[in-house]
Amino acid sequence: MKLGQWIGLIALVISLYILWQLREVLLLIFAAVVLATALNRLAQRLESLGMKRVLAVVLSVALFFAGVIGFFWLIVPPFAQQFQELTLRVPQGFERINDWIDEQRTHIPDQLAPFIPDLNGLISEAQPLFNRVLGNSFAFVSGSLVIVLNILLVLVLTGMFLADPNAYRKVFIRLFPSFYRRRVEGILAKCETSLEGWVTGAFIAIFVVGLMSLVGLSVLGVKAALALAVLAGFMNLIPNLGPTMSVVPAMAIALLDSPWKPVAVLILYFFIQQAESNFITPVVMAHQVSLLPAVTLISQLFFVTFFGFLGLLLALPLTVVAKIWIQEVLVKDVLDEWRHNHQLDNELVMVYESADINDIQEVEVMGKDEE
Repeated sequence: MKLGQWIGLIALVISLYILWQLREVLLLIFAAVVLATALNRLAQRLESLGMKRVLAVVLSVALFFAGVIGFFWLIVPPFAQQFQELTLRVPQGFERINDWIDEQRTHIPDQLAPFIPDLNGLISEAQPLFNRVLGNSFAFVSGSLVIVLNILLVLVLTGMFLADPNAYRKVFIRLFPSFYRRRVEGILAKCETSLEGWVTGAFIAIFVVGLMSLVGLSVLGVKAALALAVLAGFMNLIPNLGPTMSVVPAMAIALLDSPWKPVAVLILYFFIQQAESNFITPVVMAHQVSLLPAVTLISQLFFVTFFGFLGLLLALPLTVVAKIWIQEVLVKDVLDEWRHNHQLDNELVMVYESADINDIQEVEVMGKDEE
């Protein structure tokens, strides 16, 4: 390798190392791009109805924040009321269990009495664990503060991208060589269309999962069924982990009514999760963005391994964008052209072998003209 090639290789390695160190920031920027793309598409739809650009953008942002506020308005008040009741009933439940255990001590032989657990003793033994959890509360608060700051960063970047998307688009395109910029612009247009399809598919899955949860919880007679259904639907945005997290508050609230209801809720959510992971999401995503079910699962495992929870949250949109770039750049512009050039070289070699010595110069000229 020449000196210039060594310098280029070293620069490439350093660039990849810097990008790896900034991977969390890049993921936050990508999240802002996805959100800005969705809101920009909504603003374009409003513009097609005759609305001005500024008014369309403001209305799109207002609808987004109205959805966020409505989500918390539906979730927080019922949960606060139910969990307040839960904090009152759980100690009462422990007292009833303790009284029942003390009553059973009078009906069993003295030899078996030491083997019956003492609830107060178990609570005292678990006290160090509770203290440890409370001791980690500062770390939880600080982690929550980091999450809030990241959300604010995403919202600010989204507003900047949405204010003048063409300017940022042109800056990104200029990072490529001049002969490839028109090609990059076409690839970005396909990415926008695919991301719009992903957003549409995600909302379809949210609606179906929320509706199934609402019907099931209403049949079981669980309190705050609407709030739990909305939570289950939006937690579906977090693949695999979200449905598991949404079952915990549902089981806790179901415990207020009777001991068998949490088990019924767990079974209900299990079937909903199986239907979502094996039928709803694969079918919807295959129709909207042409993602195979196996590719969806592999992408989730890949991004959660290398990028953590944020990678899991953005696994599907990252896969959608990566699929477009791999298909357009690697497959069409590199591998397909490579195959074409390889076949052309083989044809020229065959012509050379079959031609006379006097015709070699003529074939060379023809080959150069064709190239």
